[in-house]
Amino acid sequence: MRVEIINVEFDRLTTRVIFGGTLSDRKGVNLPDTVIPIPALTAKDRSDLEAAAEAGVDWIALSFVQRPDDVAEARKLIAGRAGVMAKIEKPAALHCLDDILEIADGLMVARGDLGVELPLEAVPGKQKLITRAARRMGKPVIVATQMLESMIVEPVPTRAEVSDVATAVYEGADAIMLSAESATGAWPDKAVATMDRIAREVERDSLYRGIITAQRYEPQATSADAISGAARTISETLKLAAIVCFTGSGSTGVRMSRERPETPVIALTPIPATARRLALVWGLHCVLTEDAKDLDDMVSRAARIAVDEGFAEPGQRIIITAGVPLGTPGATNMLRIAYVGRNGATGN
Repeated sequence: MRVEIINVEFDRLTTRVIFGGTLSDRKGVNLPDTVIPIPALTAKDRSDLEAAAEAGVDWIALSFVQRPDDVAEARKLIAGRAGVMAKIEKPAALHCLDDILEIADGLMVARGDLGVELPLEAVPGKQKLITRAARRMGKPVIVATQMLESMIVEPVPTRAEVSDVATAVYEGADAIMLSAESATGAWPDKAVATMDRIAREVERDSLYRGIITAQRYEPQATSADAISGAARTISETLKLAAIVCFTGSGSTGVRMSRERPETPVIALTPIPATARRLALVWGLHCVLTEDAKDLDDMVSRAARIAVDEGFAEPGQRIIITAGVPLGTPGATNMLRIAYVGRNGATGN
């Protein structure tokens, strides 16, 4: 529905209906080209957010983000108990996207509401802009809304929808998300299976790797990013079986994912919440394990898990990234190449 505001009073807007229809309660209202001077979180939102954080959810998606302050408020309330995913569905957010990315743990391209306030033809370009900004900053990005919309009522999608999902995968999105298709649709299992098949087929396509590589950004000027970039280069040059990264907070795993390596990446963490949160991130196979006791234990543990999880065989080599001293958050500063023996690593 669309109306034009023709008069503004203190507690009332008078409008002229342009496209009408039946209006029910609890519906959203979009004001194009307007930054609404109210917080993103209502009192009920704060209560719901606290309940979700207490329940142990891994990610909380924040709707209708307009400015970095909206994300900062949510982060303060969550207090590290979950990742904060900023939903980009307001054009105002596009003007401060990098600032939002600095604060958020990830982005969601919420194309439904974004397409209400932007011209429809502008949405694909903004989707690419948001996806690439998140990749540049090393933050996970989800593409969502109307991915397989026809499967709300039909058992198969349209060819255009299949192409749309594939485009998001080719672009390097960390995740693609169903909405009404699986929430209220008639074919939720078929919708999930269809989405999965499309993603797998794209990643097998001969053009996929070239497209992903062409979109790669130079590592940021930190030791952890430099280590991750070097691990990717070494693993591909030497044709190693796997990259194994030890991570407590999850930041090492996210940095490794940012490189989009051809080599499989195994993220090892002793923290269940970190392992669950990283499951969203591109290319990471997360395994829960105890912290390594020393460097020898670190190498043998990495090699053993690489074999147990089916990524390496005895005689192959893996590359390991970690922080020394072991267990220090955010201190990725070490690379180690190890041979995989029958009972673990046998040499460098």
